[in-house]
Amino acid sequence: MGATYLVVGLGNIGAEYAGTRHNMGFMILDAWAQASNVLFKTDRYGDVAEVSWKGRWFVLLKPSTYMNLSGKAVRYWMQQLNLPLENLVVISDDLNLPFGTLRMRANGSSGGHNGLENIAEMLETEQWARIRVGIGNNFSRGAQVDFVLGDLSAEEKEQIPLMAEKIVRGMKDFCTLGVQRAMNTVNAKPVAPKPAPDVSVMPGSAAPSVMPGEPAPDASVKRIPLTPLDASVMPDLIGHPVPSPHSGLDPESPATNSQKSSTELPEC
Repeated sequence: MGATYLVVGLGNIGAEYAGTRHNMGFMILDAWAQASNVLFKTDRYGDVAEVSWKGRWFVLLKPSTYMNLSGKAVRYWMQQLNLPLENLVVISDDLNLPFGTLRMRANGSSGGHNGLENIAEMLETEQWARIRVGIGNNFSRGAQVDFVLGDLSAEEKEQIPLMAEKIVRGMKDFCTLGVQRAMNTVNAKPVAPKPAPDVSVMPGSAAPSVMPGEPAPDASVKRIPLTPLDASVMPDLIGHPVPSPHSGLDPESPATNSQKSSTELPEC
């Protein structure tokens, strides 16, 4: 069996938090699993999906412990899978980055993120890789909690598959070429598309036809040909569903998301 990697996406459980900015980690893993045609199953301390690629296994974990206790789930699954710290990557949201900006680091501090802080506390180290996903900080003074727990806009949600695609490509590099190459992939700025040629003023181009009764086209207006959108926004992501070597890891009755303590509150 090839190497196994634990990829943790941070967020809060519950339908009311599904589309909030603080659940960016959950949404990235959801997009990854959907593109890989695998489903999450409720297991101990979280929802788990497994994806294979070139003999390697990625165990995707969405903790069900709420944000402030994420470390409990991470520590359990690291022990259950018997993984070294070098095989752990955590994905979280970040207020200090513009929306859609990705930053991967081989290690580092929590930066004030409660989920990352609890993981470092439970693992007793900060020597593990993490990917921060920018959510911006477009809120007034004192409105940080409302902003973080607020829903993404429709336009922002459309960017999730594109961000997930870039992260998945980085994870391929992470497991084959190392964390430094993965950082180069994830942290690279997107290349701005070249502007399309102005076909309305190209030499030798025929003047556009005008139907009887229609006004003549305004030559000062730049016309750009439309390019059909690619229906597959996440091509050739990671692997195909195959029988998992990790099935039956926890024969005891798993704790499900529905088993929430009445004293547990969603955390930031």
